[in-house]
Amino acid sequence: MWRHIASNALTLFVFLLFIGGGAVVWGTNKYTSEGPLDQAICLQVPSGSSMSGVSQSLVEKGAISDGTIFRIGADYEGKTTAIKAGSFLIPENASMSDILQLITQSGRSTCGTVINYRIGVLSNSVQVNELNTQTQAYQEIARFNLESEERPAEYQIAKDSAGTRFQIVVAEGTTTWGVVEALKQIDILEGEIEEVPTEGSLAPEGYEVRAGMDRNAFIAQLAALQQQRVEKAWTERVDGLPLENREEVLILASIIEKETGVARERGQVASVFVNRLNQGMKLQTDPTVIYGITNGRGALGRGLRRSELRAATEYNTYVIPAMPPTPIANPGLASIEAAVNPENTDYIFFVADGTGGHAFAETLDEHNRNVARWREIEAERANQSSNN
Repeated sequence: MWRHIASNALTLFVFLLFIGGGAVVWGTNKYTSEGPLDQAICLQVPSGSSMSGVSQSLVEKGAISDGTIFRIGADYEGKTTAIKAGSFLIPENASMSDILQLITQSGRSTCGTVINYRIGVLSNSVQVNELNTQTQAYQEIARFNLESEERPAEYQIAKDSAGTRFQIVVAEGTTTWGVVEALKQIDILEGEIEEVPTEGSLAPEGYEVRAGMDRNAFIAQLAALQQQRVEKAWTERVDGLPLENREEVLILASIIEKETGVARERGQVASVFVNRLNQGMKLQTDPTVIYGITNGRGALGRGLRRSELRAATEYNTYVIPAMPPTPIANPGLASIEAAVNPENTDYIFFVADGTGGHAFAETLDEHNRNVARWREIEAERANQSSNN
């Protein structure tokens, strides 16, 4: 009898083991196979969300077929508490495993609405973009000037909506005064700015920010990145540079930044100024003179006068035989790198060439010919303008 009972118990155990194993295989297949989504969706994951809440939302949106299997899979992978807040693009037919990776890995939002505040050299703008989940391309739904235009309704709605992301882009060549004035106008930030940072100390870059962030904390973030960039550039500088310290790297980089917007020219422009400094020549660059007049507070709005080019000021590089005492703008990373690693040329002159770039020269005669060509281009343009 006992042998019969033992035999039945063993049979039941094998049966249950078989059933359990089959369930595991079935669940694993459900977890890793293609999901039911027939088109991509944007999943909003609020801060503080639980795996239970996210799985329920995924079921309601038709992204997964079984919330329990999703939660078991998350627990098995040790990611139950690894959820990141944000907006995540869930592709069509994404498996439960794929979705879990999307919402627990980087935490970088990949869809939804993005408000971009752009701090430029001459103007500041705001753009509201929304991802079209079908085309997976962002579409502009609103744009306005930060200082002079009213906030449209689309901006207000997006600003107050959960899941909206915010970015602040600081353009190369801005001044610290310009950055501070723009930050005062960005209404998702809080706090009074304690002081205007030193010129050149803020890193132009795109930054992800959150609503309610303190303005001083944001400025500190820009300053820390610029310091990091200059420190790295200083340690990697080439030999023979006429630069004594990191501040002079920023000064030269800011001049390069203001002299050309053509990426391929930065190394050449840097070589001109380095060659001039090494030869004891004056830099003779208009942007420094302009900065001495405006103090970086807006655009000059006119051409330089002869009297201004002759005036003996600390920023007039047509008069002083050295660099100005401070940077004249916030240089970007490429200009900083060009300042410490200029191209190896014998150029000591350059002038506009009519294409947006410059013509470079090693001798004064060659430079004078380039200037003559530029004067002809200016005259032709003036003549065309008068005839239109």
